[in-house]
Amino acid sequence: MIRTRTYTAKPHEVSRQWHLIDAEGQILGRLAVQIATLLRGKQKPIFTPHVDCGDGVIVINAQKIRVSGNKLDTKIYQRFSGYPSGLKKEPMRRLLNRRPTEVVRRAVIGMLPHNPLGREVARHLRIYAGPNHPHASQVTKA
Repeated sequence: MIRTRTYTAKPHEVSRQWHLIDAEGQILGRLAVQIATLLRGKQKPIFTPHVDCGDGVIVINAQKIRVSGNKLDTKIYQRFSGYPSGLKKEPMRRLLNRRPTEVVRRAVIGMLPHNPLGREVARHLRIYAGPNHPHASQVTKA
């Protein structure tokens, strides 16, 4: 009987790259799926679910994303301060004008695991509202 063994990636064996993604004109949900896949490392043959084997992602032009339908007016972002009557609600249109990077960040983080591994993976995400970013020496793939 031939026994095959499952390969498990070790954290020190993972090689990381940085990817540059231009968000101009892209639909938010499809963009977030692409970013989450790169952050988790699911495109690599050594993908292991419980190990951070993903790459870093730099997103530029976050203020120029698109959303389908009428989500700009109907989608509501909520945050709670923890105090009585501390629930703050804000429509997507206002949040996109005020902090465009937060809209992309929340969409991506919602697609990552909600555990310590997901928080570790989210640290490799850099989002910028405009076309300029300070990571020119890190980017290896466009």
